[in-house]
Amino acid sequence: MVKFDVGVLRYMTKEEFRVLTAVEMGMKNHEVVPTKLICQIAGLKKGGAQKLIGNLHRNKLIYHDAKKYDGYRLTYLGYDFLALRAFKARGKLKAVGNQIGVGKESDIFLVLTTDDQEAVLKIHRLGRVSFRAVKNKRDYLLHRKNASWLYMSRLAAIREYAYMNALYKHGFPTPTPIDVNRHCILMSKVNAIPFSQVKSLGDPGLVYTRMMNLIVRLAEHGLIHCDFNEFN
Repeated sequence: MVKFDVGVLRYMTKEEFRVLTAVEMGMKNHEVVPTKLICQIAGLKKGGAQKLIGNLHRNKLIYHDAKKYDGYRLTYLGYDFLALRAFKARGKLKAVGNQIGVGKESDIFLVLTTDDQEAVLKIHRLGRVSFRAVKNKRDYLLHRKNASWLYMSRLAAIREYAYMNALYKHGFPTPTPIDVNRHCILMSKVNAIPFSQVKSLGDPGLVYTRMMNLIVRLAEHGLIHCDFNEFN
């Protein structure tokens, strides 16, 4: 797994992001984007683009594949940087802090918003070895037969954000949705601890009642929580 090092992001040039975006655009129709096409989309001369491509490859933002032809594809780290840059451009994100959680299909980081408030960044990472059956178990692809894990992670993030936003607007106890871009969701930080870490309860009956009331409220809105446990 590539280390999530945002320090590299600080020194990236506009031209490097131009090439990185060109790879992303090329991946809409190519699993591996030909080097020549990357140069064409970026609108740069081959010599200049090759140097930029080399920088991106060295920092593990793109992956080189020459099995069928000479080309590149985005890595998750490259996709991360594109999303972080978008959040910054929108005035939503100021800094990225420590990782506070990791799951089968996502990484969670503490971040700082532009108004100096602590928030949470959830980065979807479908395709991990322990969770590759998702293509068969979920309907992200709809009518599509094939898609990259990056694309599926983007669909997962967009869908989660839409549900969170709808539930939040209807008064359900969710984090405040702030923004979504590509495979990343920006949300408020909830000042609490995961229920799975709670060792004892002062009033288990009250907690049970609140949980059951929440399940009933969801059902009244046509929603069934199919994984309602101490981790969710």
